[in-house]
Amino acid sequence: MSDVNNELFFITSNEHKFREVSQILKAYNVNIKWYKVKYTEIQADQIEEIAFQSAKLLATRLNFDFFLEDTGLFIETLNGFPGPFSAYVYRTIGNNGILRLLQHVENRNAYFKTCVAYYDSREKTIHTFVGVMEGRISYKIRGEQWGFDPIFIPKGYKKTYAEMGSEKNKISHRTKAIEKFALWYVKNIKKT
Repeated sequence: MSDVNNELFFITSNEHKFREVSQILKAYNVNIKWYKVKYTEIQADQIEEIAFQSAKLLATRLNFDFFLEDTGLFIETLNGFPGPFSAYVYRTIGNNGILRLLQHVENRNAYFKTCVAYYDSREKTIHTFVGVMEGRISYKIRGEQWGFDPIFIPKGYKKTYAEMGSEKNKISHRTKAIEKFALWYVKNIKKT
């Protein structure tokens, strides 16, 4: 029987995210378990606030170490929309809807931002880690991946995230946030 106090749980309902994050953390010899739990996510203008408050809420219900993340796509010409509402926007209008909003728009600058919030059950503290990837929105859907990956071209690249395959995990906003978390976790928390 495993001891949950020595395990690290990633709270997400998204299997794609779990697989992506697991792969990134393998490089740091950090193994995670998938934990699904229903909770009400607050609405806020900043993903950092959403991630922190979500971890704070779940810390009242869970007595083990966990982390979660919140991600947003921020489009410059749309004043940062969809931003913290990215999941809802994706579910309702999808990539085609974003492309329609940007029809005839030249400024397609955008960035993805991820905030990881880690809850330390021993210290009863929450730590956050942010990763950003600048880029632009493509003119059409390219590639077959989940989320906004088929329309986001990272800065310095010609391919969308969806066209990059495993290369995406080396450069993405989520990778940047998870790597910051992993470096801190290995140094401060992980037991060998």
